[in-house]
Amino acid sequence: MPISAKTPEVANLTPLSKPSNAPRILAADDQQHILEAIELLLKPQGYKVDVVRSPALAREVLTGSAYDAVLIDLNYTRDTTSGREGLELLSEIIALDSTLELAVEAMRRGARDFIQKPWENERLLSILRTQVELHRALQQAERLAAENRLLSARGRQEFIATAPSMAPVLEAITRIAPSDANVLLTGEHGTGKEVAAHAIHALSLRAACPLIAVNTGGLAEGVFESELFGHVKGAFTDARSDRIGRFELADGGTIFLDEIGNVPLRQQAKLLRVIESGEIERVGSSRSKKIDVRLVSATNANLPAACRAGQFREDLLFRLNTVEIHLPALRERREDIPVLAMHFLLHYASRYSREVQGLDHSAMQSLLQYSWPGNIRELEHTLERAVLMCRSNQIQTADLGLGMQRPQAQNLEELSLEAVETILIRKALQRFQGNVSQAAEALGLSRGALYRRMEKYGL
Repeated sequence: MPISAKTPEVANLTPLSKPSNAPRILAADDQQHILEAIELLLKPQGYKVDVVRSPALAREVLTGSAYDAVLIDLNYTRDTTSGREGLELLSEIIALDSTLELAVEAMRRGARDFIQKPWENERLLSILRTQVELHRALQQAERLAAENRLLSARGRQEFIATAPSMAPVLEAITRIAPSDANVLLTGEHGTGKEVAAHAIHALSLRAACPLIAVNTGGLAEGVFESELFGHVKGAFTDARSDRIGRFELADGGTIFLDEIGNVPLRQQAKLLRVIESGEIERVGSSRSKKIDVRLVSATNANLPAACRAGQFREDLLFRLNTVEIHLPALRERREDIPVLAMHFLLHYASRYSREVQGLDHSAMQSLLQYSWPGNIRELEHTLERAVLMCRSNQIQTADLGLGMQRPQAQNLEELSLEAVETILIRKALQRFQGNVSQAAEALGLSRGALYRRMEKYGL
C-alpha cells in the first residue's frame, strides 16, 4: 500500500520457521503504544505475541526462540527516514534460518505487505493470517518434497491431509491398511482417491509387491477382459502373442480399479466371478490360474442408487465395499489448500526449472475462495499453469486463471472446439458440484466420455 513521504513508518511481515500449534508472532517497534495495540489486536485472535523495543532485542530473542512471523518497524531511533535499520534486521533474521530465504523470497522479502501506520485492523489480521498459512504451507511442502523424493524411489506417494475433515479418512486408512479387506473409495472426481489407494497399499503387508492401477472407466468393453485377465495367442484377430492381464500382474500385491462404477453390467459378472473364486482365466484359454490380490476400488458414482436402478450389481457392491472410505471434496477441506498449493508449486517449479517460489497474498486468497469443482486435480493443473505463466518469482492472481468469464456469444466463433468444451464442462461440474454422472447427463455424454475429456483438459 502507499507510504507517506513525510512519515515513512511501515511494518514488514516476514514468515519464520518452526511453528508451534498456536501461531507465535514477534513484534519489534520503538513505540510502546504501537506494541500495546498489536497485543490487543492479535491476542484475542489466538496469536501468542512477544514484543521488543529495538532491533538489538529482536536479535537476542530470535536467537533463542522460533516464530511463525515477525512484525517489524523499518525505522528506529538511529535512522528515522530510510528504513535501513529494519532492512538490516530483516537480513539478519534471514541469516538465522537456512530455510527462511525461500520463504522470504516467496513474499518478496515482505515488500508486498507493508502496513502504513495507523493500520486497518482487518487488513493487518488478514495479511498476518495469510503469511502464517503461506509459511506453514511452504514448510510442510518442503518437508513433503524431501519425503517424496525418498517415497518415489519406493513407488509410494505422499498423502497430504491436515484438515479436520480428513481425520476420519486417515484413521480408516491406518486401521484397515494392514488387513486384506477390500476397500471402496468414494468421493467426487479429483479428490485424491488414487493417492489414498497408494497410501493403503504402502501401509499394507503387501507393500513390497506391486500396486497395479487400472482406469476401468477408460476401458472399452471389447478390451475389458483382455486388459484385466489377459489373453492367449490367437484368442482374437490381433492376439499375436500371450498377454498377462492386470490381475495377474498384481498377484501378491494390490489392484486398484478406478471408476469402477463405469464397468458395464456384462463385465461386472465376470469381475464378480474372479473376486469370489480368486481365479482368473485368460481370454481364449480354458485353464484357470489362482491369484492372490487385494482389491481397492474407487468411484464418484452413487453405487447404491445405481444398484436400485439396475445399473450395478448389488452382489458385486457387497464384495467391493467391505470397508468404504469417503474422501471429502476440496471445498470441504480448505485448510489443506495452502499446503497442497505449495506442494504443487514446488514440484512444477522444479520440473520446469522455473524460479517461482511462492504466491502473493491476493493469489492465496483467490485459491481459498474458489469453489474447486475439479477438486485437487484442478488445483494441481492450476498451479502447473501458474508456474508456467508467472512472469516473476511470485505467482499473482492473474497467473492462476481462475476468473474465466463466460464468453460473449459473438466471440464463440473465435474459440477453438477444445476451449468451448472446456468451458461447458467446467460450468456443468460447477452446476452439479463436481458430480460427474449428473454433469455427463446434462451434457449428453456418457460418464466414460466425459471422464476422458476431463483427463484431456485437466479438469
